[in-house]
Amino acid sequence: MLKFTAPFLGIMIVLSSCMKGQKVDLVIHNAKIHVMDDANSVHEAMAIRDGKIVEVGPERQILNKYRSDEEIDALGKDVYPGLTDAHGHLLMYANQKLGVDLTGAKSMEEVIYRCEKHLAKSTNKFLIGNGWDQSLWDNDSMPHNKKLSKTFPNIPVILYRVDGHAALVNECLWKKAAVSKMTVDGGQICLENGVPNGLLIDNAINLVSKHVPKYSLKQVESAILDIQEELFQYGITGVHEAGIENKHIGMFKSMVSKGKLKLEVYAMLMNSKENLAFASKNGPYRYRNLDIRSFKVFADGSLGSRGALLKKPYSDDPHSHGLLLTSIDEMKKVSRFCLDHGYQMNTHGIGDSANAIVLSIYKYAFSRKPDHRFRIEHAQVIDPIDFAKFAEYAVFPSVQPTHATSDFRWAEKRLGKSRLKGAYAYKTLLSQFGMMAIGTDFPVESTNPFFTIHASVQRKNSSGEPTAPFLPEEGLTFDEVVKGMTIWAAFASFREKDFGSLEKNKKANFVIFDKPMSSSVAFVQNYAWRTFIEGKIVFALDEL
Repeated sequence: MLKFTAPFLGIMIVLSSCMKGQKVDLVIHNAKIHVMDDANSVHEAMAIRDGKIVEVGPERQILNKYRSDEEIDALGKDVYPGLTDAHGHLLMYANQKLGVDLTGAKSMEEVIYRCEKHLAKSTNKFLIGNGWDQSLWDNDSMPHNKKLSKTFPNIPVILYRVDGHAALVNECLWKKAAVSKMTVDGGQICLENGVPNGLLIDNAINLVSKHVPKYSLKQVESAILDIQEELFQYGITGVHEAGIENKHIGMFKSMVSKGKLKLEVYAMLMNSKENLAFASKNGPYRYRNLDIRSFKVFADGSLGSRGALLKKPYSDDPHSHGLLLTSIDEMKKVSRFCLDHGYQMNTHGIGDSANAIVLSIYKYAFSRKPDHRFRIEHAQVIDPIDFAKFAEYAVFPSVQPTHATSDFRWAEKRLGKSRLKGAYAYKTLLSQFGMMAIGTDFPVESTNPFFTIHASVQRKNSSGEPTAPFLPEEGLTFDEVVKGMTIWAAFASFREKDFGSLEKNKKANFVIFDKPMSSSVAFVQNYAWRTFIEGKIVFALDEL
């Protein structure tokens, strides 16, 4: 009979205990895990239980300490927190998918051809298009509706510019709307020889949009689920949805309750009576992965359609300063409402005048609540004398770097050389506030976050344009861009305790990338190899 000494038995008991380990659901190992914590930690393995991170650490430590139902060998690949697109439009993109996609059309003739082709396959008795951009045509002149009305005389047609701040409508829709006035606050009805030519800018679009038939919520829901799959392939696990109407709250809740919508959605409410009533009744609202505690307000329009509000006239249109879409008094009113009800105010500000106005309004917010986290969406053109106010009033900049590499073709034409010094100034904004939220503004730009990374660091688009980097002094580092899409985006939505980094007790929302994560002079496309939300796989590259 074998006899064991007491020391030997003690060793066996310890080894047995280690072999059993703590029970978890999933272990990721053989990885390069970028925690995105204050120490910029990088580890090799991660244990997950009940959708949350239990521990991140060295490979041997995690494998010895935990036993799991599933282990994934990450093959040495980069692991990051799931990316957040801090400014996107799920609803706008859904409508684009349901209608005519005019993105990249090279002429008005191509726009009409795409409309004809779409209508031939559609059962709808109306036509909605999105994405035209006159700056891609032979000249930068805005279009009129003569050819559009002639081609489609009997059905209502509305075609939105790529930024959504201008729309071309045909004569049929114009007559159906029976517009009697030729002026509108915060908008413009464009005329030729005193007659409307079908082009509407900003608030003028509201005169006709209510007369256009709408897609059903079921159709919109289906399109959003397609978009969700598109985002997952890039490792995007969250979206700051930049503007929803009251009717969409129920739609998003239904999608969440059925387990269809898995994205972390931070929805900004449009400034309406119904949404104000919702916020008054509910306060900051969370339903599983749907979070509502902010209002989206438009200070001005877009630079591409000359609706951005500038302090001095446009360099290519000396008669125009742009448009103020929401009165100063109304913006002040929304600011006070948000402070009273624990909400965030996220204001669209493109032009230097619009940004100056919003900063002056946010000064009051800082005096009442220093950690208000009020945001300026885009912060695209800033008068240099106003940059310091982002720090003084704790204003969170929310930017979309691909705008710089899309607008470089005509930005100087609109602004003039001297005003470019305060335009697309991401490095300067970051130096003031210390954080920034980074998004794409899809579908105005692509959902592809690697375009965003390339534009931020290299100041070029994926095709290598422009030859010389656009305003290179305002470029960001690779780490800064990734923080803007992870932990800083979480701060920008009050969720830094829940996700944005791969720390203990946070949601296990993460992505394993197929290729190493970096930025080089030549653009390199990357994808998620695996995307996880709350420890569950939602995308696998090799299953496509």
